[in-house]
Amino acid sequence: MEGAVRVQILSQMGISEVPSQYIQPPKNRPGSVTENIADLSCKHVPAVDLSSEKESVLPAIREACRDWGAFHVINHGVPTKLLDDLRRACFSFFNDFPMEDKLKYACNPNFAASEGYGSRLLVSSENETVLDWRDYFDHHTLPLSRRNPSAWPHFPPEYRELMANYSDEMKALVQRLLALMSESLGLKASCIEDAVGEFYQNITASYYPPCPRPDLTLGLQSHSDIGAITLLIQDNVGGLQVLKDGEWLLVDPLPNAILVLVADQTEIITNGQYKTCVHRAVTNASKARLSIATFHDPAKTVRISPVSDLLLFCTVCNKEEE
Repeated sequence: MEGAVRVQILSQMGISEVPSQYIQPPKNRPGSVTENIADLSCKHVPAVDLSSEKESVLPAIREACRDWGAFHVINHGVPTKLLDDLRRACFSFFNDFPMEDKLKYACNPNFAASEGYGSRLLVSSENETVLDWRDYFDHHTLPLSRRNPSAWPHFPPEYRELMANYSDEMKALVQRLLALMSESLGLKASCIEDAVGEFYQNITASYYPPCPRPDLTLGLQSHSDIGAITLLIQDNVGGLQVLKDGEWLLVDPLPNAILVLVADQTEIITNGQYKTCVHRAVTNASKARLSIATFHDPAKTVRISPVSDLLLFCTVCNKEEE
């Protein structure tokens, strides 16, 4: 079992200050979240309607991937009831059950990226002792040989079935999105998925308890995802921020939408034409927040490199500029 103190316990103690290991260095602190929201409310992550004609979807995806590395998808085909039910089940696990029961699913601290219930998944390389104000449950979901629902919570009773169904829906949506992203670059539809190989999919449900000092802490420190593509849903509380042109912008929750984040390996595969999204999560003092991120990493045996057609394109562009 993982020995770290759960952030939820600290939050429920009613402390007025946070322990020193959660305090970010001054350069990383979010400052006044309220001011950030007010100042940057005019800028929004793009939304792409997947029910539209491909002639309008492809340029919208191309612009979003180049300028933002992130976009919402709406009319995506994933049942709204599944999204709502999974959010409800994950929130219930964190919020409604005794800590002693949850700790039966605690991560093994002796293994990196261990499946289960934990509080310390991502730690900044520059600040090894600074912790995120967050608890989480990490699920290994694909390939199917990694999927072991008995390692997931059995409470609430529908949890395991919902998570398995959601995993399958996310795989299908990612395959659709990668095909559109490939076509938006003038590549054959299977190009990026062929480069990625068999998906290694993890689903992480993150629970951000109320924090007495949101000006000093982060729910999740600044980073980009190391895989190929991430799909994220959040509740209506909000707290996710993306870095755009040197500014941290709040990603307003969009009802029934799924947020797409371009990750590091896709930036490599597209030879930098599509940018990885740097993001973080801020905290708040009044409401617990939930998000569910589905990570799709390349197969372990695949060597990632730029698509040859894009290398050729860049060579031609460089010669024309000369």
